[in-house]
Amino acid sequence: MAKSSILALFSCVLFMFFIGQSSAQLCRSSSFSGNQNFATCNDLPQLNAYLHWNYYPSTMSADVAFRRTGTTTNNWVAWGLNPTGQQMVGSQTILAFLDSTGKPTAYPTFIDSYSPTMQRGNLSFGVSNVRAEYLNNEMIIFASLQLDNSLVNTNQIWQVGTMTGSIFNPHAMDIANRAAVGTINFAAGTAVAGTAPSSRKKNVHGVLNAVSWGVMMPLGAMMARYLKVFQVANPAWFYVHVGCQCSGYIIGVAGWATGLKLGSDSPGVKYHKHRNIGITLFCLATLQLFSLILRPKPDHKYRTYWNIYHRGIGYATIILSIIQVYEGLDILDPEKKWKQIYTGVIVFLGATAVVLEAVTWFIVVQRNKIAAAASNGV
Repeated sequence: MAKSSILALFSCVLFMFFIGQSSAQLCRSSSFSGNQNFATCNDLPQLNAYLHWNYYPSTMSADVAFRRTGTTTNNWVAWGLNPTGQQMVGSQTILAFLDSTGKPTAYPTFIDSYSPTMQRGNLSFGVSNVRAEYLNNEMIIFASLQLDNSLVNTNQIWQVGTMTGSIFNPHAMDIANRAAVGTINFAAGTAVAGTAPSSRKKNVHGVLNAVSWGVMMPLGAMMARYLKVFQVANPAWFYVHVGCQCSGYIIGVAGWATGLKLGSDSPGVKYHKHRNIGITLFCLATLQLFSLILRPKPDHKYRTYWNIYHRGIGYATIILSIIQVYEGLDILDPEKKWKQIYTGVIVFLGATAVVLEAVTWFIVVQRNKIAAAASNGV
């Protein structure tokens, strides 16, 4: 029994060893035209990319080859260095693509926004021998870099996007693209993967806003409209309504704050529609909070105007809230079931509102009939 266990353990260790060796040698299995050889290579963790290089300490220079497999004829590919941070904006890159004649073309370009023009330009360090090769759906960028002390160990970025004719479209913003960053030490022969922006923060932001704006706000409005018709619920309905709306506002502000933090952590990434709706929602909800403070008594001469203001702002907030949640779901792009779950919640609230609306009108009509009969002495 003991011998069998030892044999099984040895087999597992041997299997893992060979798996590790085959994984480690993935980039080393590549060959290049002209019998070029590179002493160091690294399997980059995203976008099917690999980096090869030779570093020359005496001149502080490096020859690099960046490969990206699975590249189509309408893709652009870029690799570069960014001493200012692990993001696309501010990076000094080498761009490669197929021109209108199908010829592989490469040149240096500075990335100053997330919608770059990708025009040819000079970098802050020397770049020479720039060229590209395209074969079997693989784009390879070759270049010689003249580095300095700040660039020998720095940040690297790589990306892939699409082209429409001669127009370079912005790259996608999914997890793989956002995580296509890391550090590289040319002298030590090491490259370390970066990290994608925290999905946890995004999930927290989404949950807070879905619960507050997307559920609690509509639910609070329903409490006010449908509970107060029942005399037994007076004045409890008011406190339930205020409690629900205030809780939703507090949670919503927390969600809004996480959104601001996500924006500051992702310079250059802009979701203009989502941001503008969020700002509008925050302003409308704050106005509703003031309406609670400035609420006149039921017999006050301005109470009618206050009711119009309060309900108008309230319904606008609810409509925008639901739109905003769907906007956020499209941006987060979670599993399809989450959008279906939220849709189910909204459908349920809507169906409940329809039923309660009918019940409310029935009670109000019956109550009016009784009151009319009483006033006529019937």
